Amino acid sequence: MIKRFGLLIIPIMLLAACEETDEGSEEMSEDQTEQAEVGLETIVEHLESPWSIDRHNDTFYLTERTGSIVKADAEGDERQEVELSDELSNASEAGLLGFVLSPDFEDSNEAYAYYTYEHEDGQFNRVVRLILSDDIWSEDEILLDDIPGGEVHHGGRLVIGPDEYLYITAGDAGEADLSQQLDSLGGNILRMTLDGAVPSDNPFDDSYVYSYGHRNPQGLAWSDDETMYASEHGDNTNDEINLIEAGNNYGWPVIEGMEEEEGMELPLFTSGDDTWAPSGMAYHEDSLYVAALRGNALMAFDLETEEYSEIITDLGRIRDVMVDGDYLYFVSNNTDGRGDPDETDDKLYRLPLADVE
Repeated sequence: MIKRFGLLIIPIMLLAACEETDEGSEEMSEDQTEQAEVGLETIVEHLESPWSIDRHNDTFYLTERTGSIVKADAEGDERQEVELSDELSNASEAGLLGFVLSPDFEDSNEAYAYYTYEHEDGQFNRVVRLILSDDIWSEDEILLDDIPGGEVHHGGRLVIGPDEYLYITAGDAGEADLSQQLDSLGGNILRMTLDGAVPSDNPFDDSYVYSYGHRNPQGLAWSDDETMYASEHGDNTNDEINLIEAGNNYGWPVIEGMEEEEGMELPLFTSGDDTWAPSGMAYHEDSLYVAALRGNALMAFDLETEEYSEIITDLGRIRDVMVDGDYLYFVSNNTDGRGDPDETDDKLYRLPLADVE
């Protein structure tokens, strides 16, 4: 049973500091060493491996890797069925992942989803259009198929960019060499029209590939001036926050972290010898807010000062984050088999931006 607690305020510690950063990043500033107590509102409890958040007016839609979409609004919460054309994969890191509502959702009841499915040759990922009718989401059209899946590294984030194109993060499926192959859909950030076509201004002819050399990117965000950023899992360490430009090569598996190679891009931030496992990401006023899985934190990366900090640290694994109005919304991910859930996990939280700025 999903439970809503619209006015429950839970005290939690906002950590405005973190230990010294690793090589290639700036140290935390001295004036960021105090802890402050803040209020945190729990919106929904008892989610099952939630992965992605979107919102229309006052209604939230949350994907669960197990194959459902949770709708949450002032009237309550419900778990909505999703009808797909192929069996959803239950492989590690797989399932119903990215989700974004269509810009005309209010009229069309359409959305876009990314999911891993079972095939006799293994696991693959696809991007589809869904239509909501009578509280059931049905697959209407396959827009992009045969994205490499494997057992791990599915990527899976969907975001409609400021140019009104659909951006997709695709992992290397555990086959690192795919990331340097432009004829592969794995290890890339992909870009398509909302009808599934290749945009005419994509950097490579007749290709969905927008940038390549990625290992397992899981977060996308744009600044107010439409600069694009992505979060990416490193190989145990050297997780990255990258500035993304069309056609650029981000190095995996040739380089990682602050290693250098001609023609390959360095990250803006790297975890160095630590591990964040960054997932969903949101932008607000010169900061990137990033959900960290193995880091068990909600993190803030200041693009102006090049400093970063952990702002929430005692809720376990964090999967996705969004900014809406004066609030940060984020979901924990402790029920995915890798966390330590309590009896009410997982949850959707709301945190005032004023408490973290």
